[in-house]
Amino acid sequence: MCIIIHKKIIHANFPDVINTISSRELAVYPIASDSLDRKLEDDGGAGMKTAANVSGMNDSLKADTDIHDTEKSVEVKVDKASDLSRIQTAAGLSTGRGIAGSLTVTLTEREILRMLAAEVAELAARPAEHEKRLKWHAHNDLQGAEPLVFIDPENGWNEIITSDQLICRHPLLRVWEMTLRKEIFWAERLRDDRVIEPFFNVPYLYEDTGWGLTETIHGDPEHGGAYIWDAPINDYEADLPKLRFPEIVVDYEGTKKVLNVARELFDGLLTVRLRGTWWWTLGMTWEFIKLRGLTNFMMDMYDNPEGIHRLMGFLRDGTLHRLDFLEQEGLLSLNTEGTYVGSGGFGWTSLLPQPDFNPARVRTIDMWGFGESQETVGLSPQMFGEFILPYQVDVLSRFGITCYGCCEPIDSRWEFVKKIPRLRRVSSSPWADRRAMAEQLGRDYILSVKPNPTFLARPQMAEDEARKEIREVLKTARGQGCFIELIMKDNHTLGGSPENAVRWVEIAREEIAR
Repeated sequence: MCIIIHKKIIHANFPDVINTISSRELAVYPIASDSLDRKLEDDGGAGMKTAANVSGMNDSLKADTDIHDTEKSVEVKVDKASDLSRIQTAAGLSTGRGIAGSLTVTLTEREILRMLAAEVAELAARPAEHEKRLKWHAHNDLQGAEPLVFIDPENGWNEIITSDQLICRHPLLRVWEMTLRKEIFWAERLRDDRVIEPFFNVPYLYEDTGWGLTETIHGDPEHGGAYIWDAPINDYEADLPKLRFPEIVVDYEGTKKVLNVARELFDGLLTVRLRGTWWWTLGMTWEFIKLRGLTNFMMDMYDNPEGIHRLMGFLRDGTLHRLDFLEQEGLLSLNTEGTYVGSGGFGWTSLLPQPDFNPARVRTIDMWGFGESQETVGLSPQMFGEFILPYQVDVLSRFGITCYGCCEPIDSRWEFVKKIPRLRRVSSSPWADRRAMAEQLGRDYILSVKPNPTFLARPQMAEDEARKEIREVLKTARGQGCFIELIMKDNHTLGGSPENAVRWVEIAREEIAR
């Protein structure tokens, strides 16, 4: 993107499509100063890491603040292929890193964001939102009376709220606008059990230094294309010594400036909170196959089992090191309310945080943890129990409550998965034996059912198939007294028909009420 004002250009990284915004006034908020090499005493204290000297980070966040109020038009280039507002994840934006240039807010952008925030605040104040919170509390405490319903259309959001519908032009503000518009659509159209909250969360700006070795990608995964990769570990003896524990490098000064912009924008409407999103899964097998390759991983089971144990041990130790750092530096946030946890569901529970919880220092034992191992579906349950689960247990045992599983079928490996301490939410994917899982979980766990998203991927939704699946799942699970949640996700497309998402929720409600 280039913002052109009086021949002054602020450079960013979004070429190609030009849109023009008229504005009588510009409020300018630089994301970061030229120097990021000092710690922020008021936001971190001694020992905190900053973003100084991280390759590429300072360059992408430098600010040109010499801009004055103007009635001139502002030309902004928005490359739809690189538009961060099109990256849809249930957990939201994990960091603002890489969003370049000065955070410049036009009057138009300010007005639209405040208008949307006011609508979200009004929706969040509805009595129905409080009632949904109580339902999630009871559900997660294994006291719920009825199944809960949640849909996150994921990439389908780009068919519900298209790029050309967004008014903001700064890349970060486009993400914020998309976030607010999604909240409104959830409340007014989807009408599932997701709670609309009066908060606006801002993540940290940070870099992760990685494991010391990086795969070489061939293809275009950033834009949804197919890809393959060359794994960097070709020989355990030669390459394992090259690995390093990842380090998180936080730009506190830049984070504070973005946080202050959000607080000014949403003042009097939404409570702005600093919330770190540091991981989705702690399963580690995705990291393993990126480093070693899936084919090599499968062959190593026979040819080099010790190599697998060594690499899994390193990944475990590096993950624990990362958790130690986040905990010690006060970077963790509770995920025990409206935070998306695991591969579906939300965090409200009376079981967390722990009785000795100190709000100034969130610990992993005060939080939900999550692990999965979709990459190992080709392993026997016994091999999974030998090569994978012990290392995951070492990590997940740090958490107060845990979730496990995503798309991989859990029923065949349940005898091992159930060993995870304080396990509460277990995924039942379309590939699982749903009857077996209902029998295995009974009333001791949450049965997190993932219905088949392909029924929604057609221009004309396959309503009969979707209804039949939900009806059969409910009959089987209710027969075992299960605590059921229906989680629709992994929608790479809605077939160009946003109403498919709305209709799925309606069908789920109808079947629950039968």
